[in-house]
Amino acid sequence: MKRSLVLFCNLFPSTILLVLLTITTSTSAQLVSSENRILFQVQKLLEYPQALQGWNNWTNFCYLPPSPSLTIVCTNGHVTELTIIGNNTSSHQILSSRFSIDSLFTVMTKFSNLKALSLVSLGLWGPLPSKINRFWSLEVLNISSNFIYGEIPPSISTLKSLKSLVLADNLFNGTVPDFKKLTFLQELNLGGNKLGPYFPSLLGQNLVSLILRNNSLRSQIPLQLIKFDKLQTLDISSNVIFGKIPSFLFSLRSLQYLNLAANQLSGNLSAKTACGSALTFVDISHNLLVGKLPSCIGSMISTGKVLYSGNCFSTRRLNDQQHPYSFCKKEVALAVKPPEKTKKENESRVKLSLLLGIIGGAVGIAAILVLLTVFIVRKSNQERSYRHRDRSVADKFYARASPGPNTDTRRVPQTMRLSAVGMPPYCNFTSEEIEDATNNFDSTNLIGEGTQGQLYRGWLRDGAVVLVNCVKIKQKGLPHTINQNLEVLPNLRHRHLMSVLGHCVITHQENPQPTSTVFIVFEHISNVSLRDQLTDWRKRDMLKWPQRMAISIGIARGVQFLHTGVAPGIFGNNLKVENILLDDSLNAKVSRYSIPLPSKNTDQNASNQIGSTNNAEKEDIYQLGVILLEVITGKQIKSSSEIEELKDELEKGSSEAQSVLRSAVDPCLRGTYAYESMRTAVQITINCLSKAASQRPSIEDVLWNLQYSMQVQESWTSSGNLSTKF
Repeated sequence: MKRSLVLFCNLFPSTILLVLLTITTSTSAQLVSSENRILFQVQKLLEYPQALQGWNNWTNFCYLPPSPSLTIVCTNGHVTELTIIGNNTSSHQILSSRFSIDSLFTVMTKFSNLKALSLVSLGLWGPLPSKINRFWSLEVLNISSNFIYGEIPPSISTLKSLKSLVLADNLFNGTVPDFKKLTFLQELNLGGNKLGPYFPSLLGQNLVSLILRNNSLRSQIPLQLIKFDKLQTLDISSNVIFGKIPSFLFSLRSLQYLNLAANQLSGNLSAKTACGSALTFVDISHNLLVGKLPSCIGSMISTGKVLYSGNCFSTRRLNDQQHPYSFCKKEVALAVKPPEKTKKENESRVKLSLLLGIIGGAVGIAAILVLLTVFIVRKSNQERSYRHRDRSVADKFYARASPGPNTDTRRVPQTMRLSAVGMPPYCNFTSEEIEDATNNFDSTNLIGEGTQGQLYRGWLRDGAVVLVNCVKIKQKGLPHTINQNLEVLPNLRHRHLMSVLGHCVITHQENPQPTSTVFIVFEHISNVSLRDQLTDWRKRDMLKWPQRMAISIGIARGVQFLHTGVAPGIFGNNLKVENILLDDSLNAKVSRYSIPLPSKNTDQNASNQIGSTNNAEKEDIYQLGVILLEVITGKQIKSSSEIEELKDELEKGSSEAQSVLRSAVDPCLRGTYAYESMRTAVQITINCLSKAASQRPSIEDVLWNLQYSMQVQESWTSSGNLSTKF
């Protein structure tokens, strides 16, 4: 037998080698059967997305060619990398009510050798499960562009091998966990959420990219960043970061990209500020900065690598758009103050109290009684002060009538005057460009008609989608009047408005007077309206109280800009819940607001104009109250009688037991709001809906109360106080 085997091997050596290679290759390329089953379970739990179509029992997952939407990498029969990218972000589509994010991660954590996991734009929703810490060998985690809400679980900080963590463009809120244990972390991207108010705790020895843009951070720039020697990208734009910019930030050894735009940073930059050799882009626009630009930054302006408009710098160039010095000084006083205590400080205070209690016990009963007495007195004073402050918020609207609009004295906070970040320059379009954009006003591009003309969808030559509003006007003295009215259009650019990108005017001579057509080009918001979000039960369930508060504040800021951010103010804006659009980050934008074009009523006397303006302003406040009513109750309002019924129900709830208010608000909000936060929002809503227009608050009062409500909510959330949770 041995001789036969030896003879066979001698005669056919290449055959034996081929068999051995085949066996070896099959062993290393085939997944273990359990992980094969896991992939089929993932396919089912994700509801068979396009990227996972065509799988069957004969699919060799380790040999699937990588594509932009799917990558599977195997090592020794185990999945070590899994990337699935869908397309559910653009349409705001989420997975069905059958989907369970907890079940998905329960299954996926069975990939015991997984090092990289990316689940992007798949419509995932629900709170991120704490069991994510079972990915003990994970180095890359990317679950961006989904609809995952709630707090980031602290257990994620136990993934000690993590190098890249991307949770961007979701609905996360609350405080970011302590990430100092993630010593190997190189990339952290939490942009496009509602995280805050504190800056994350990080160990920056290996951090290369830190992106926290478009969140709710309310803090100063931490001095610990000076130790982040490897940091190349820092983006903390569109938050409420305040205080001075540390001069060391520009000279970090490896920093290439620095974006601090759209915050409340103030003061001047030191003339001795040095820029690092690696720095290639700086955006400090739309803050409250004063003084001169340091020479190292000024030298980069000509290259287009520095953006600094929207501040109060004395350094001015052509089309610089700087505010006067007095503006920034005034707005600094209006900046939101930081929370008094951090969560860690609260925990430390509790520990200190326990220690003092023990020492007091050792000292004697007398000392305990003294401490107890002091505590009771201080607590009583705090409660009286809090109640007095809370009552003053609600009572001040009954004590006085709101004054009429005065564009000279009422000023929008500087951060609310900002153009949308990244918006192109205002453009005076030609008639050919307008015709080209709308395909010569093809009927298929007509969206609708209203009191201010026809609205078309269009495409600019750079591919950008826009909306074109066509308004025909006949009036005496037309050219002069129209030009006066059109002067306001370039100013209608704000992060909470459907902003104007440009316009075009065509005048035709007709007897007995000329006719003009005004084409106003708006940005296109591709997402859903607030009405859509509140009427779809799956989408509504994702809008917890913090998200609804952020949306409400955004609406109020948009209305405030229309009332006081342009001169003269714009009133009578047809505020409806279906006219509030939400972008991909659930950022609220007011659409279909009033454009101040010439009307037939230009011959009214001045007193009538003032009276009309006052009435229009108060009508806007009433309509805003109706929107807030739908946000709080989650109910679609179809008649004025329903408004009164819901208003009475909320009014009764806010003045009686907490359980009564609980029954009046949207059931989807239970467990997500602090009672005082809800009660403050309810009270200002009731005030907005006052039958007497003179008793309705100003838009500044509305915004102040909504921001106060948000601060109460954030303080309650960060303190971990769940005892009053519904």
